Amino acid sequence: MSNTTTARTAVAADRKPIEKAYLWMLIPAFLLFTGLIVVPLLQGIFFTFTNYKGYGAWHFIGLQNYIALFSDDIIWQSYKFTLLYAVTGTILVNIIAICLALLLNAKLASTSFWRGIYFIPYLLPVLVISYIFSYLFTNNLPLIGQKLGWDWLSTSLLANENLAWIGIVIVGVWQAVAFNTLIYLAGLQTIPSEVYEASSLDGAVGWKQFRTITFPLIMGYFTINMVLSFKNMLGVFDQVVALTNGGPGTSTQSIAFLIFSNGFKGGEYAYQTANGVIYFIIVLVLSFVQLRFLQGKED
Repeated sequence: MSNTTTARTAVAADRKPIEKAYLWMLIPAFLLFTGLIVVPLLQGIFFTFTNYKGYGAWHFIGLQNYIALFSDDIIWQSYKFTLLYAVTGTILVNIIAICLALLLNAKLASTSFWRGIYFIPYLLPVLVISYIFSYLFTNNLPLIGQKLGWDWLSTSLLANENLAWIGIVIVGVWQAVAFNTLIYLAGLQTIPSEVYEASSLDGAVGWKQFRTITFPLIMGYFTINMVLSFKNMLGVFDQVVALTNGGPGTSTQSIAFLIFSNGFKGGEYAYQTANGVIYFIIVLVLSFVQLRFLQGKED
C-alpha cells in the first residue's frame, strides 16, 4: 500500500501545471472549430428530420427525407456519375503521375525546370482551367473530329449526354496529376541508388525492376495518393459548374453539385442536407475500406 502511495505521489510530483500560453492557443482554436464546424454540422443533421426549405417555418417529419432519397432517380444518377468519375479519375491520375514521377526522377537536363512546369496545373484556378477546356471541347476538337471523319468528335463532347463525363474527367485528371506526381517523386527520392545497382546486377531492369523494387518501396506513397485522389474526385464540383452545369439534362450532376443547386437554390435544403449526410457516410466508409485494403498490401 505504501509503495502504491509513493508511486502516485511521485507521478503527481512529475506532472507540471499546464502553461497558460498553451491554453491561450488551444481555447480560441477549439471555439472556432466548435462554432464553425461542429455546431453547423449538428444543426444540419437536425434539419434533415424536418421539411425546412432554408427559410421560413418548418415541421418535424422524421425519416421521410432519408426514405425519399432511395427512390429518387435524380439522386441515383448523381451517385452513378460521381462514382464513375471518381473511379476513372483516380486510376488515370495515379497511372499518369507514376509515369511522370519516374521520368522526372531520371537524370535529365534541367530537371528542376521540368518539375516546375509539371506542377503549374495544380496552381491554376479550377474554374479558369475548366473554361479554357470548355472552349477547346466546343470549338477546336469538333474541327479535328470533322477532318478525321469521326462523328462522335464532330460535335462538342460537353453536348453529348453519353460523352460529357469524359470531358470532365480529362479536366479533373489534368489538374490533379501534378500533386500526385509530387508525392510519388518524393517517394522515389527515398530509394537509395545502391538498391538499383544491386538489382541491375541480378538482372532486374525496366519493368521487372519497377515491379519488384520500385513499386513495393513506394507502396506507402501509393496508398496516400489513392486515398486522397479518390476522396477529392468524389467531391467534384467546380469542373461540373464550369463545363456542363450538370447537363446535358442531368447526366453530369455530381452529388456535390446537386446538393448545392437544389439545396440552396431549389428549396430542398433539408432534403439535400440528408443527401449530404448519406454522402458523408459513404465517403467515410469507402475511404476507410480503401485505406485498410492498401495498407494490408503494404505489409
